[in-house]
Amino acid sequence: MKSSNSGPLLALSASIAALMIGTAAPAYAQDEAQADDAAIEPAIIVTGTRRTDRTVADSPVPVDVLSAQDLVNSGSTETNRLLNQLVPSFNFPQPSLTDGTDSLRPATLRGLAPDQVLVLVNGKRRHQSSLINLNGSVGRGSTAVDMNTIPPLAIERIEVLRDGAASLYGSDAIAGVINVQLKKGVGGRAQATYGKYITTMEDVGQVDTVSLTTGAADNPVITYTGQDRKRRDGDTYTFASNFGLPLGDSGYLNFTAEYKDRSPTNRSGPDIRRNYFAAGDPREATFNRYAHRYGDGVSKDLNFFLNAGFDLSDNVEFYTFGSYGVRDGNGAGFYRRSSDVRNRDWAASTTTFVPIYADGFLPLIVSEIVDISAAAGLRGALGAWDYDLSLVYGSNLLNYKVENTVNTSLGGTDSARRFNAGGMRAGQTTVNLDLRRDLDLGIGESVSLAFGGEYRDENYKIVAGELQSYINGPYSAAPYNAAGGSQVFPGFRPSNATDESRDSYAAYVELDADLTSAFTLQLAGRYEHYSDFGDTVNGKAAARFEPVDGLAFRGSISTGFRAPSLAQQSFQTTSTNNVGGTLIEIGTFPVSSPVAIALGAQPLKPEKSVNFGGGVTLSMLAGLNLTVDYYNIKINDRITLTENLQGADVVSQLTAAGITGVSSARFFINGIDTKTEGLDIVASYRVPDMGLGTIRLSAGYNLNDTKITDRRVFSGFTAQRLFARQESYRLTDGQPKNKLNFSLDWDYDMFGLTLRTNRYGEVFLPSSFSTAANNNNIDLKPGDVPGDIFLSPKWVTDLELRIKPMEKLSVAFGANNLFDVYPDRLPFGTVDGVNYGFNNSFLPYSSQSPFGFSGRFLYGRVSYEF
Repeated sequence: MKSSNSGPLLALSASIAALMIGTAAPAYAQDEAQADDAAIEPAIIVTGTRRTDRTVADSPVPVDVLSAQDLVNSGSTETNRLLNQLVPSFNFPQPSLTDGTDSLRPATLRGLAPDQVLVLVNGKRRHQSSLINLNGSVGRGSTAVDMNTIPPLAIERIEVLRDGAASLYGSDAIAGVINVQLKKGVGGRAQATYGKYITTMEDVGQVDTVSLTTGAADNPVITYTGQDRKRRDGDTYTFASNFGLPLGDSGYLNFTAEYKDRSPTNRSGPDIRRNYFAAGDPREATFNRYAHRYGDGVSKDLNFFLNAGFDLSDNVEFYTFGSYGVRDGNGAGFYRRSSDVRNRDWAASTTTFVPIYADGFLPLIVSEIVDISAAAGLRGALGAWDYDLSLVYGSNLLNYKVENTVNTSLGGTDSARRFNAGGMRAGQTTVNLDLRRDLDLGIGESVSLAFGGEYRDENYKIVAGELQSYINGPYSAAPYNAAGGSQVFPGFRPSNATDESRDSYAAYVELDADLTSAFTLQLAGRYEHYSDFGDTVNGKAAARFEPVDGLAFRGSISTGFRAPSLAQQSFQTTSTNNVGGTLIEIGTFPVSSPVAIALGAQPLKPEKSVNFGGGVTLSMLAGLNLTVDYYNIKINDRITLTENLQGADVVSQLTAAGITGVSSARFFINGIDTKTEGLDIVASYRVPDMGLGTIRLSAGYNLNDTKITDRRVFSGFTAQRLFARQESYRLTDGQPKNKLNFSLDWDYDMFGLTLRTNRYGEVFLPSSFSTAANNNNIDLKPGDVPGDIFLSPKWVTDLELRIKPMEKLSVAFGANNLFDVYPDRLPFGTVDGVNYGFNNSFLPYSSQSPFGFSGRFLYGRVSYEF
């Protein structure tokens, strides 16, 4: 039932091309021939080595380099979405109904966790966000760097190191390293982008008529028009400008400002359940069946980036860079129907059902995120040594407010409708000293020795919300048993508030040598001491051999680690339920809490990894580059969040430890060992000049497989009780096991075109619709449980057309998801003997879709270079 739709003409927003032009210096004019020559020069990389002359072509480990042009030739203005389009092993699902994760979405590399990839900016460690992902999304239990605070227009290039690098950079660099290099150049660019979704929701019907209910528990009969539902929403305005100025003869100052305003999208299907308590309520026929909001939330972002440096003397450069970002967003929870017990006003009547909101309500989780970073340093030469001394500070603040909701336990009269639910804070201060020199040992063509040290201080806080956001009011007692706290997101309690810190010291050494013109060897080692868990030592060896020009073999072996984050060690949130007249506490507890210890929790250890990699590079044909790399990553003691532990044995263990009033708990543990192996294939080809302009082709393929190889058990809890089937398969099969992308870039005179297409492989969704024994049974393979779902592979294609009517003015039109592709429609009701319930009627697509579920996005962009 999918009809074609050309859609209305896009309205371009007013250009801000003149922004900051008055203060900018004239841009350096580079003619087309010079630009083409520069494009084919080997790219010098700064990731995976501290040498200053290593190129992508002769690196012993795989490094992808994405240019500034790659990032701007798209309708996406979020850095994570762009990486998802461009890097085959990068995954960025866009979940909904996941609390704060709706506003701060994590991404992954090589199918590992979001916190198992290290993010650098200008080669310096970027701070993580304060959000810990706890709900049903990829990356559950992790914290991640908020890459979307970095405007694409601020980026000169992104280097993606696809190899373990903990011996070079420390914690987190298990899957690899993403190094964002900021612009330094003179001149600038200002652009305005406007786009919206013009889409038809595949297999989601448009409601025609709704009959009234006739009994106490029946649902209305709904008829449909026979057409799929059409949506026109998600209007997104992005205004951005970057400009660079010279500072003296050799200095630079580069500044980027970006404002982004995204309206919400709604991909909910019709809610086929009754909404009103009374039978025959006439409002049932006119109630909006699409009252849920499932999709992108509201987001208003303001980001600034500065990158500057100047010479203090012939041998000393001072540099600084930093950022300030604010995001005001909101995400919706489940719609509370009028007849929902969470909408009952006990204060109005204790005998008759009286709703607080007459038609029900859609609670909104409002997130205010403030992200700050500042770096300063000195680098230069001291005799034969190059040095770099730096100080970097970063912090992330997340405040929660809950709107259009209620604390049911207080009654409709006394409860507020808007709550301050508290928030989280994360901070990091890092000091680095790096030293490097070339050695003449009488062997090899060139030898580089580097060593240095690092000091890092980290802090994590939870701030309590206001009283009404978490309190259990008078109607939480029997016989009412109303839920306490603000509906959809109860606030943090004073007992949840925390303020934890730690520090660490590290020293490393690296030797990078071209022993012959054909053989390169890299050795590295790093010692690190953390104040909370102790010491770790890691090493790496990598080599490259080129027997003939254009054909090379490379390989690496390394050990790595990821320190347990302060959030994983100290996060807590609890709520109180009334059970049989007794107030019982449930929630997420820190590993150091008496509750967790009584149930067998141990202090978290670092995750430990061993990485093997090997591959071949081919560049024997003019314009063609091909790399094929195998990887094998074994991780021990991966940190997972337990299931909710509850039952008579839990209460018995807690009681034996002198703890009463707690019936259910979960906490972080070093729960599993995993093995991830895969293959990366990356190819690029520059078509010879045939008078048709510049044509560049590229392709990438990632094959990835993760398995759980061992599980921890303790305190009598079975493995599946600690980490059950659903979360196990979300970790191993919840992301595509393969991904393929192709792209074509063409530029001729005043015209340009970019065509990209990605094939996302199958995703498995384990059943929650069978018996509890089946749903939790970790021994049952995908497809063995009734209700298991497989999302089929999908192709998603993006197209952009550009024209330059003037030398410095460019206009672009394009479409992301040109063919309006959606993930498979989820089943609901009873299908093939499986009762899927009704939720999938209004949540028609899975949040684990690797390309989201928003449909076709059409956009236009005006850019002016100066």
